[in-house]
Amino acid sequence: MTAAIEAIHLHYAYGEYPVLKDISFLVDREDFFIVIGPNGSGKTTLLKLIAAILTGQQGTLRLLGKPVQRYSRSEMAKTIALVPQVTTVDFPFSVTEMVLMGRSPHLGILGMERRADLEIAREAMAFTDVLYLADRKVGSLSGGELQRVSIARAICQQPRILLLDEPTAALDLGHQIKVMDLMEKLGEETRLTIVMVSHDVNLAAMYANRLLLLKKGEIVSQGSPDEVLTYPNLEAAYDCPLLVDQSPLGGFQRVTQVPRKLITECQAHHSKAQGS
Repeated sequence: MTAAIEAIHLHYAYGEYPVLKDISFLVDREDFFIVIGPNGSGKTTLLKLIAAILTGQQGTLRLLGKPVQRYSRSEMAKTIALVPQVTTVDFPFSVTEMVLMGRSPHLGILGMERRADLEIAREAMAFTDVLYLADRKVGSLSGGELQRVSIARAICQQPRILLLDEPTAALDLGHQIKVMDLMEKLGEETRLTIVMVSHDVNLAAMYANRLLLLKKGEIVSQGSPDEVLTYPNLEAAYDCPLLVDQSPLGGFQRVTQVPRKLITECQAHHSKAQGS
């Protein structure tokens, strides 16, 4: 089966500063694919290349087997939806009006919503648990509510690939889990391919079936969470003391930052693990 995303030797630079260097990877259809790595590793730039917001300077990028350059703007909007890291709203739109913006690629010449479009919007709001906010102004929402409305707008777009740039970054612990559970449910029930950028390696370990670890625009590791989230890989990427062990919940890795005062204990733990 054709991959959802195929990147071959991608390179991108801002002026003379290279941000991505010889990046190659595959995202299979229906994957929950999470890109991790420290600040400045090129994660957001990679999402923008996939969404055709930026044009790759070198390399090949295919979406569903078709080179990204061959997509019209309308085709791209029906194929990919992007939820940015920060959603800004300059006008007093209601939640329903904002979610309906996702229908734009599917509207006719007059750009008027039909009853079917309104129903799709209501279903998207119900799925993301924001239907009760339908008449509220977007400017009055909390961070967690606004994030779910942004996801509802993307779902309303009915894409085949959903891109999310750090959707949990500004959320508290409870809302982080709600958003991640929502994404997992969305992938399972709609067979959508999900590509997410995240700084939270523990959330990535719990939810992703494939990971891509970047550092300074280069791939450190890619594969399953167990393959990627190892002490050598993470130490190479983050340049700080980390403890990597099995989560007490079982089935996935747990990564713990180690303060300076506990570095000796951390080193002893890793030495013991390697010797066993």
